[in-house]
Amino acid sequence: MQQWHVLIASPIRQKPAILEAFLKSLRSLNTGSLRVSYLFYDDNEDALSKKLMSVFQTEQENVEIRSFPESKLQYECNEVTHYWKEELVWRVAAMKNECLKHSSQLGADAVFLIDSDLLVHPDTLQNLLASGKTIIANIFWTTWEPGSMELPQVWIQDTYTLIPQKRNEPLTEEEAKRRLFQVIAQLRQPGIYEVGGLGACTLIRKEAILAGVSFSEIPNLSFWGEDRHFCIRAAALGFSLYVDTRRPAYHIYRESDLAGVPAYFTACGIKGGAS
Repeated sequence: MQQWHVLIASPIRQKPAILEAFLKSLRSLNTGSLRVSYLFYDDNEDALSKKLMSVFQTEQENVEIRSFPESKLQYECNEVTHYWKEELVWRVAAMKNECLKHSSQLGADAVFLIDSDLLVHPDTLQNLLASGKTIIANIFWTTWEPGSMELPQVWIQDTYTLIPQKRNEPLTEEEAKRRLFQVIAQLRQPGIYEVGGLGACTLIRKEAILAGVSFSEIPNLSFWGEDRHFCIRAAALGFSLYVDTRRPAYHIYRESDLAGVPAYFTACGIKGGAS
């Protein structure tokens, strides 16, 4: 029987309390017979965050921590939203590309790219591998703007459209709302579904990496965000994109979301809260 080799990778610039919960989530993953390696890009400014990563490296096997050329631009996030400058987007894209490259150098069967503000159920990695899909994300839900509806990190088409619509197809407001809520209702049901875009919590198998998927900018595309460029390139290369909704991840999008971490860990059977 084949022993799968998976690289778990993440560019990390994170507040200590959020990073602590993220690393606890990774420690709790059910890796079974998997061979697991880790690659983190330490982009932290907080000394305690750097220390937390060093402790993880001493506790776990096959953990590589790299640095990346510093940027003069500051990344800002608050209780309202996250503010991304264009240069920072492509800086993160370059780190993700290095993760894909490192996966190939290791001879890994897949890379699991996960943002450092996410917590995942222990079965997540095994479920994504067992799906047999070449590119598949694990779903999570976020209230992107205060007071708005909770939405997934996956979408159907374009930059972030959750309403299926054929090219030049006219839609009434009522029909658009019907389709939107139909998609949302489906994604709330446990299962695996094809989508048009995804990101942040994604398993990518080696066949896609060898075929040339990457997070690099497509120069003649105005869409914002490296995940859009990755998904369009993947589709152009012939790869379908999927989302697994069976074990939703938890997104610590705001510091106030830390309040929900103990309940999420308890629901996942992870003992000890976020400590």
